[in-house]
Amino acid sequence: MILAFDPGKNIGVAHVSTTGQLLHHKIISFETFQDYPIPKDMLVLIGRGTGAKRLTEVFTQRHISYELVDETGTSLEARRLYFRDHPAKGFMRLLPESFRSPPELIDDYAAYAIALRYLKTTTARG
Repeated sequence: MILAFDPGKNIGVAHVSTTGQLLHHKIISFETFQDYPIPKDMLVLIGRGTGAKRLTEVFTQRHISYELVDETGTSLEARRLYFRDHPAKGFMRLLPESFRSPPELIDDYAAYAIALRYLKTTTARG
């Protein structure tokens, strides 16, 4: 199982299966993150972006290993994933996805995008 974090003001968290299925997701504060339970058998991923240093310092202090993943473009990918899971209803279906805004924060979907990117690159490497 994979536990991915999207660092920043809000921290996105995504529990993802090794097949890419989103199992659980949420958005937490840095204070909550500091004590977030990390099961021993989890592969921990952190997006390499704004706020990553704070997260890596906490994991280092807690002796938890992690991998950094390039998060370039994950915000756009997060929008796509969000709208896939929350399709537009009513007249909003007529608007192109690029004209719609998610009605809530999607940092958790950015964490999901980080996990999917990792899976894609590790699968490509063989």
